[in-house]
Amino acid sequence: MSETAFDPKMLEALVCPVTQATLIYDAEKQELVSKAGKVAFPIRNGIPVMLIDEARPLD
Repeated sequence: MSETAFDPKMLEALVCPVTQATLIYDAEKQELVSKAGKVAFPIRNGIPVMLIDEARPLD
């Protein structure tokens, strides 16, 4: 079973739930990064998981 790819066009409609800032797509890590919020949201099966509890803190 192949993994569903994230469509980068979704970035036009998504913002960080913490800061409302724009997000950056990290294809290698399959994450959406919020530099303003200093967190990264995972993408699972092509679907961004925009829950703060699921976000990875950035250093």
